[in-house]
Amino acid sequence: MSDQTPQQPEQQPDAAHPAEPANPGFEDMTRDIAEVPAVEVITTVAVHLMSSAAVNLGLAEDGEAHKDLDEARKLIQALAGLVTASATEIGSYHAAPLRDGLKSLQLAFREASVVPDEPGQGPGEKFTGPVYG
Repeated sequence: MSDQTPQQPEQQPDAAHPAEPANPGFEDMTRDIAEVPAVEVITTVAVHLMSSAAVNLGLAEDGEAHKDLDEARKLIQALAGLVTASATEIGSYHAAPLRDGLKSLQLAFREASVVPDEPGQGPGEKFTGPVYG
C-alpha cells in the first residue's frame, strides 16, 4: 500500500464550465488540515466527546431532557480509549486535563446510574482502571 493518493486526470475546461475545478476548495481544505498539529486534532476530538458525554449525562442546561446514559457510556468509552492510546504521543501537558475530564465524566456516570457499575466495570474503566470518588 502506498502513502500517495491516486492522481485524478486533469479536466480540461469546456464551454459550459470554463476554468471551474472539479472540487473547488478541496486543495485548500487539504492544505489547511495538513497544517494542524496532531495534538490539536486529538484534543479537539476529545473535547467534543467530553461535551457530548456531559450532555448525555444530563449535565447541560435542561439536562433531564437530553439524558441518555446508554449514549453517554459509548462516548465515555471512546474518550477513554482515545485518551489512553494518545497520552504518550501528546504528552502529559495535554493528556492530564483530558484524564481529569474523563475521570469527572466517569464519576458523573456512576452518580447518574440507578444501579452503578462495579468498580472497574464502568465506561472506559477497562482502559483507565477502576475509578473511585
